[in-house]
Amino acid sequence: MSIKWTDIREIAIALDEAHPDVDPQRVRFTDLHQWVCALEEFSDDPQRSNEKILEAIQMTWLEERA
Repeated sequence: MSIKWTDIREIAIALDEAHPDVDPQRVRFTDLHQWVCALEEFSDDPQRSNEKILEAIQMTWLEERA
């Protein structure tokens, strides 16, 4: 399965699995961007992200932890 920037929930779940000890609220967007691009399933253009997408990923990641 390939993940695109629009797959917000799938990205959040994958990040939670890859970084279980990280507080999503404390992650800088530059790091978040790198981590998403480094996900094995990720297959989208790194340049297609923006602050709105990264914020949505971060908020969804927080929800997954709750």
